[in-house]
Amino acid sequence: MSRPIYLDFNASTPIGPEAVLAMRPFLADHYGNPSSLHWAGAPARKAVEKARAQVAGILGCNPTEIVFTSGGSEANNHAIKGGYFANRDRGDHIITTAVEHPATLAPCRFLETLGAKATVLPVDRFGRVDPDDVRQAITPRTVLISVMHANNEVGTIEPIPEIGKIAREAGIPFHTDAAQTVGKIPTRVDDLGVDLLSVAGHKVYAPKGVGALYIREGTRVASLVHGAGHESGRRAGTESALLAVGLGAACEWARDPAGMEHVRDLCDRFFTGLTDMLGHRLTLNGHPAARLPNTLNVNFVGLVGSEVLASLPGVAASTGSACHAGSVTLSPVLSAMGVPPGEGMGAVRFSLGRTTTWEELEEVLGLLRKKFPS
Repeated sequence: MSRPIYLDFNASTPIGPEAVLAMRPFLADHYGNPSSLHWAGAPARKAVEKARAQVAGILGCNPTEIVFTSGGSEANNHAIKGGYFANRDRGDHIITTAVEHPATLAPCRFLETLGAKATVLPVDRFGRVDPDDVRQAITPRTVLISVMHANNEVGTIEPIPEIGKIAREAGIPFHTDAAQTVGKIPTRVDDLGVDLLSVAGHKVYAPKGVGALYIREGTRVASLVHGAGHESGRRAGTESALLAVGLGAACEWARDPAGMEHVRDLCDRFFTGLTDMLGHRLTLNGHPAARLPNTLNVNFVGLVGSEVLASLPGVAASTGSACHAGSVTLSPVLSAMGVPPGEGMGAVRFSLGRTTTWEELEEVLGLLRKKFPS
């Protein structure tokens, strides 16, 4: 290959130039504690609050409803555990789905060890949950519903507004993991009908180690990190102005997802190229239309995903199956979707980003043609 090609933007994005520019002064000059009242703390405090407003801008909420976290996993844990602990007087039941990220399913499993009851709803062959299943799963003791906005593996977008309406009618707090959607599709919280929403910095061209949790005004959520009164008493620990400004600048740039239409076009052209080359030897995972604009998860039928990637030296992408001692295990997401093992073992996820070019995708297609001669 002429150069390495990165097609794993769902795993992590590079830090965008806007974020780098915003962060640079905080690497050397603005070192004060944002909580300090003297001259050294003022620039850091001002920067953190500006970043809070920038994150709120992409979500269409008030800055006071944003809590900075260490990333999407902490935001999910805060929403799920905090929502459960704060509402124990109301009940002990949580509803989620089988295709959630481990940062949602693992907290639910942990809470079960403390007496919680978790209903894990199935999905259809496209990876979508049926809102009616959510409605039917609600009990008088349900205290939280958590459904991801879009799946990280196959890109399927869940019917969040419909579920949000159901949750509001039942008076149940509703959380969505929007790690994969911020900056890709609209994520205004009122349009989605959510009370809690998780953001992961390194999925939106911000640094790793920073994220945010939106908490709608009036929503009861217990703190997970206890100490001093940082983040309006919701998360103890001195805020990192460096990381906060990086996330804020990235969200400011990504506020208009119309820029993702170019990425969608590239993704569609790439899928067409693969289909023309492979025909019935290629199948699609995820919804054909209600899918993230940058995500393409396909099965190379009859092959193992890791073998396909091995034939693409220098291409960074992900596989949806794992090899263990000669056997192949599908990811929990593909299994929940009912993908046949003979197809799913060949799953590969290509996730594009704002720096992806058609020339790169053409080079990948050329490498695949050598493996799949017509």
